[in-house]
Amino acid sequence: MDLLSEITYWHWWVLGVVLIIFEVLSPMVFMLWMGISAGVVGLLVLLFPEIPWEMQIILFGVFSVASIAIWRAYLKRNPTKTDQPRLNRRGEQYVGRVFTLEEPIVNGQGKIRVDDSTWKITGDDCPEGTRVEVTGVAGVILEVESND
Repeated sequence: MDLLSEITYWHWWVLGVVLIIFEVLSPMVFMLWMGISAGVVGLLVLLFPEIPWEMQIILFGVFSVASIAIWRAYLKRNPTKTDQPRLNRRGEQYVGRVFTLEEPIVNGQGKIRVDDSTWKITGDDCPEGTRVEVTGVAGVILEVESND
């Protein structure tokens, strides 16, 4: 336990830098907030060197959880703007497009050929050759309505 009683501000700053380096090497924004929290704890230890190591670890945990929670809440209220909001939502890219059925829709279910893939569809029963418009997506199933 002698090692833990010797924790100083620069230990926290080194931990903060290491966590930020991990953040740079990873594809998520998670370690950044923990790195900043370690830096804040290091600053507190610099200003108040009598803070016991137990309290330092508790402060690090509290600051880390709080900063991550605040960031997630901020992102929920202010989503990232993009010029292609449906980029990784493949099914949503087809909403509004019109296709001709190669197979009939029977009992509310069928299949449709979209570009180079086949998708399951739901909608009113329609014969082969009917033009349908994609109106929505439910998971991996396209919802269609007759366009004739």
